[in-house]
Parts: sequence; C-alpha cells; structure tokens
Amino acid sequence: MEERQITLTRLIAVRPETLWRCWTDPELLPRWFGPEGYICRTKEIRLGEGGIWRFDMIGPEGRVWPNRHRYFGLVAGQKLEFWLDADDDAGPAKHVQVVLVAEPGGTRITQVMTFPDAASCAAAKAFGAEALGQTTLAKLAALAEGMAAG
Repeated sequence: MEERQITLTRLIAVRPETLWRCWTDPELLPRWFGPEGYICRTKEIRLGEGGIWRFDMIGPEGRVWPNRHRYFGLVAGQKLEFWLDADDDAGPAKHVQVVLVAEPGGTRITQVMTFPDAASCAAAKAFGAEALGQTTLAKLAALAEGMAAG
C-alpha cells in the first residue's frame, strides 16, 4: 500500500478545533488550500458529511487544474475523508484521509493520500507533490496560528 501513498504531517500550534474549522468553514478552506503560489477558485462548496467542493486550482503560471472533493467519514475535530478527482468521473479518485491529534504544543495533522495505483503515485511524487503538500500545510499553519493569536 505504501507505494500508492503520500503522507504529510505537521505539528501546528493550535487546538484541534481550530484546524477543524479551517477544513470545514467554506470561507476559510479556499484561503489556505493548495501549494504556495497557487489559488483556489470555488465553483461549488458544501462542506460536511456528504458535501462537495468543486474548484479550480490555479498555478503561479496560470495553469488550471479542476478539482472535486467529495466528503465522508467526518468525525468533528478529529478526522475527515474525501475522494479527490479532476471534477469528472473519467478515472478512479484518490482517497484522502486527514487526522487531527492533540499533542503537547498543538495538533498533529496527518494527511494520507492513497492513489489508485503505484504509477500515478510515482508521477505525483516526480511532480513534487510531497514538497508542494508541505507548503500547503505551512499555509494552513499560518492561517490557523494567526486565528488563534487574534
């Protein structure tokens, strides 16, 4: 299974409830989601169990990647899961699980993305998905820690 997964983790100096809000508030999620230099243009957003977020992720050079998250398996303040695809049903979706665990000094976020096969996972890694994902978590940390300070 590991050959099909990318795992990102980070300790963020806030309570789990703050990170949960960043993931489930339709005003906040598009502000931080995506790598540094990328923005999200929302088409539709209904967060929560059975919800959906359809958006275009726009890279710094203007390239557009359609995205769709279909949410399930939500446990408030602890876990959320979603299917991630290119806003179509052309191929199998990736499974994403986000887990929040309180630790001394904050909350440990662990995000595991499971690809349909090892080749698509390897292609994402070759594109730089792990480093880009860490910049996404850095944007989440900056927003959440700013909220907690304010």
